[in-house]
Amino acid sequence: DFYDVGDEWAESTPTFEQKTANLKIMGGDADVDNFLKTTRNNVQDLEAAVIELKAKALRDKFEEVFIYGDSATSAKQFDGLRKLINTGAAGDQVIAMGATGAALTLAKLDELVDAVKGGKPDMLLMSRRSRRKINALVRAAGGMTETDRDQWGNFVQLWDGVPIGVNDWILDTHVLADSIETDTTGGACSTIYAVQFGEGALCGLTGPGYLQAEPVGPLEDKDASRTRVKWYVSLALFSAIKAAALIGVQD
Repeated sequence: DFYDVGDEWAESTPTFEQKTANLKIMGGDADVDNFLKTTRNNVQDLEAAVIELKAKALRDKFEEVFIYGDSATSAKQFDGLRKLINTGAAGDQVIAMGATGAALTLAKLDELVDAVKGGKPDMLLMSRRSRRKINALVRAAGGMTETDRDQWGNFVQLWDGVPIGVNDWILDTHVLADSIETDTTGGACSTIYAVQFGEGALCGLTGPGYLQAEPVGPLEDKDASRTRVKWYVSLALFSAIKAAALIGVQD
């Protein structure tokens, strides 16, 4: 408010509502046969290679659940981006390309970016098909997609200064009816997500130690040793206006 000199100032405090996001247990066991480990050439350590492959499998599973995780369908999973934004129906944070979907336009992409409040998104997350469509639209307009290097020196594409990220688990087969996303298979639509990351926005949750490789040791029922790769992990969206989705994107 505004005050005159000598006015008493009115105090106001925010109100809070407690919400809970539960950590989930994600992991897998990697067994290495002792005979193979003993007789293998020392060019590459077999046990390290197997653990690396198991960790890669966990990464792939996390990327899938990051989008499509649904604790109502599987209580062992955390809720993914699709559930946190609630892409089931169009609203303030969910923009539909049309009642049953339509080809992507750059105007709708701008609308998606503007749906994230309090600054631009940190990333536009999409399928490879959607990224190809953006490149085609920009080239048709006589331009080229802006590129830059990330913190590791890799080239990344940008739209309106926002990095474009690709998630290979985002499907291009969603079904859209009456501007409502009813299913993920059987259709020809995809979804593009715009998100801000960090505390107060979309944030990852983890137990102490992050991703861990825990030696289990020799097994009783076979001549092998086991390593357990595990992660206590979840997602939390601290503010609804920090994420948005563009549904019904067709080729």
